[in-house]
Amino acid sequence: VIRAYWSGYTERCGYCIQKCMNLFGQGAQPIACVAKFFFGLNAIDLLRKKRHASKSKEGLRKAIAAMKDAAANSEWNFMNKLRLLEAEQQSITHQRHFLAIDLYDASIQSAKKSGFIHEQGLACEKAGLYFKNKDSNNEKALEYFKQALECYEEWGSKMKVDFIKKKMDGLNMYVV
Repeated sequence: VIRAYWSGYTERCGYCIQKCMNLFGQGAQPIACVAKFFFGLNAIDLLRKKRHASKSKEGLRKAIAAMKDAAANSEWNFMNKLRLLEAEQQSITHQRHFLAIDLYDASIQSAKKSGFIHEQGLACEKAGLYFKNKDSNNEKALEYFKQALECYEEWGSKMKVDFIKKKMDGLNMYVV
C-alpha cells in the first residue's frame, strides 16, 4: 500500500488497500489506521482525476472519521495525518482557502513535532501542489517544495527528491 502510494500508482494503491482492509478488518490497530490514512489520500487522488467520485468521497469521509478516532487515542501519531486529510479535502472542495493553508501548516508542524520526517515532507509537498495548482502562487509553492525537498533528502528517498526537483524546476522559471 505504502510503496504503491509513494510511487504514484493510484489504482494499485486502491487495490492493495482493499486487500489490507479485508485482512485487518475495520479495527483500530495502528496498521489498520495507517492503511485508512493512505486510503484517504488515495481517495483524494482519485477525486482529482475525476474517477469513482461517489466511492472516493465516501472513502475520504471514512478515512477522516478513522483519523479523528485514532488522533483522539494517539495524537502524536495521527494528528498530522488527520490535518493533512482535512487540508486536502478543503483543497478539492475549493472552499475556505485560508482553512486549507492552516490545515497544511498544522499537519507540517504536527509531523515535525512527532519526528515523522517523511510525513512532514508529504504535507509540504501537498501544500506546494496546492499553491501551484489552485492558487497559482509559484513563490509560495516553491517555498513548500524546498521544505519537502529537505525532508525527503533527510529521509533518504531519491525518488521523492527527484519528483520534487522536477516540480521546482518547473516553477523556478516563473519566480522572479
